[in-house]
Amino acid sequence: MKNTRLFILLASVLVLLLIPLIAMQFTNEVDWDIFDFTVMGFLLFTTALACELVLRNVKTIKNRIIICGAILLVLFLIWAELAVGIFGSPFAGS
Repeated sequence: MKNTRLFILLASVLVLLLIPLIAMQFTNEVDWDIFDFTVMGFLLFTTALACELVLRNVKTIKNRIIICGAILLVLFLIWAELAVGIFGSPFAGS
């Protein structure tokens, strides 16, 4: 069960990375290079592994939801900062 969940999480990361790859074949609006795929792959894989770690080690459902929600919030904030620089930090190149 645990390994199946991990496999599904990691496979979903690969599917998510296929979306911009496929979109690049049909439009010029999506223009990712290898660095973009590497950074997003790293973010998604670390998020998936962190949530899997939480699901394996935290016992109560409430705490699992809170911690995984916080992990996802951090992912979305980093993603938004890298995409459009909503905070204007040097992290996003501003």
